[in-house]
Amino acid sequence: MKPITIVVGFDQREAVAYHVFCQSVLEKASRPVQFIPLAISALKFYTETHTDGSNRFIYSRFLTPYLCGYDGPAIFADGDMVCHEDISQLMDLYDPSKAVQVVMHDYKTKTIIKYRGNKNQDYPRKNWSSVILWNCGHPANRVLTPEFIQDKPGSFLHRFSWLSDEQIGALPKEWNWLATEYEDNPDAKLVHYTLGTPCFKDFSDAAMAQGWWDAHRSSQDGMGI
Repeated sequence: MKPITIVVGFDQREAVAYHVFCQSVLEKASRPVQFIPLAISALKFYTETHTDGSNRFIYSRFLTPYLCGYDGPAIFADGDMVCHEDISQLMDLYDPSKAVQVVMHDYKTKTIIKYRGNKNQDYPRKNWSSVILWNCGHPANRVLTPEFIQDKPGSFLHRFSWLSDEQIGALPKEWNWLATEYEDNPDAKLVHYTLGTPCFKDFSDAAMAQGWWDAHRSSQDGMGI
């Protein structure tokens, strides 16, 4: 059985978020999984030329098809998430006719400032790229080389402008549920703390934070912490 490949955003400034997310996936997974952390120090073939963005993996996420050899399906997920269901359920939604599948959020943010004082602006297709079910082998994704990503503006990448609308498939909102931005949802499968992971003091008691803390506690079991 081929493992599910999950490419995960990693930022050393909130490294705990990466480990908690992976823990939450492993606890529920019914199939083998393999994680690829997007640690910028390990991406020697890629030079981050963009100067905007609130985290270290805001553009390197588009390297997923390249990292997977332009072959097979893969999941990208921001690190500031917690998984409450079997990740194979997300992979079961894979549609090989699409280049990517995403939750097509359509909302206006409730706050203009998020973690670390970063601006939280509204823009078209906001948060579509925070969970991506990739068809790495789709011909349209072969343009996503390190050089191509380095050269394109953020708006082009995060709006999936190299694709036609017909090449973008929809995922259920429960697979990228935006804590605080949306109402609390006990049925959410993948909760995204887009305004700030509960590891940050200002968001430790934010909406739906308890699920993150439960996964955090589980990740510490047996370590005497």
